[in-house]
Amino acid sequence: MTNLQQDIALANRLADVAGSVIRPLFRNDFDQSRKADKTPVTEADQSAEAAMRAILENERAADGIIGEEYGTRNEASGRQWVLDPIDGTISFMAGRPIFGTLIALMQDGWPVLGVIDQPINGERWVGQIGVGTTFNGNPVKTSTCRALTEAKLATSSPHYFDADQAGAYMKVAAAVGGNERQGTIIYGGDCYNYGLLASGHLDIVCEAGLQIYDYAALVPVVEGAGGTMSDWQGNPLDAGSDGNVLALGDPARLDDVLEAMG
Repeated sequence: MTNLQQDIALANRLADVAGSVIRPLFRNDFDQSRKADKTPVTEADQSAEAAMRAILENERAADGIIGEEYGTRNEASGRQWVLDPIDGTISFMAGRPIFGTLIALMQDGWPVLGVIDQPINGERWVGQIGVGTTFNGNPVKTSTCRALTEAKLATSSPHYFDADQAGAYMKVAAAVGGNERQGTIIYGGDCYNYGLLASGHLDIVCEAGLQIYDYAALVPVVEGAGGTMSDWQGNPLDAGSDGNVLALGDPARLDDVLEAMG
């Protein structure tokens, strides 16, 4: 088994153990609170990350970990596992099965392996830069989009944008709508939108203010399926990106989106 195959197998095990923690708590009683930044956190978030970290600390002691709930370990390591146990905690709390567990492996600051796992629906996207993306073990590809006016554009919520970001997003939304309103705009979905884009069901996802654990896993999934991800200036995403994120199923539309934002 190659090193990459070993990493993929480990990432799948991490998703399995996170799902085994999350599923019994979904639409059930669980502890919840607010973090210092006022965002919600639940027993499921914390327990799922703890379970994944325990495996990594036991089997990959030299690797680093960046987790949403429990911070950074071995930050000097060139290999960093990036964990978001529940991306879409609000959806989880509301009983909506469109959240996901995000698992990424970064090499020298660049995402090379990513998993989006929806443990309630039993849906899992696994992406590897230069290799390809699978959905439940089967290869998937993004779709072609001939023009922005025909695109399906998604974002988690317009309330997550500040005034300037909202202005830029609304320009893209206006371009997608066009004079004939041919495009489609979808709200809600968090990381689930990126899996749908990788499978060819969405064309563009536009978001702002993401943290590394929110986007690192998405890059290999989207790009392994033939799409592209960048910041709002068109630069590739890495550990130093500002968290303003674009995902496109058809890379040919990136310049169109950037022009609309400008």
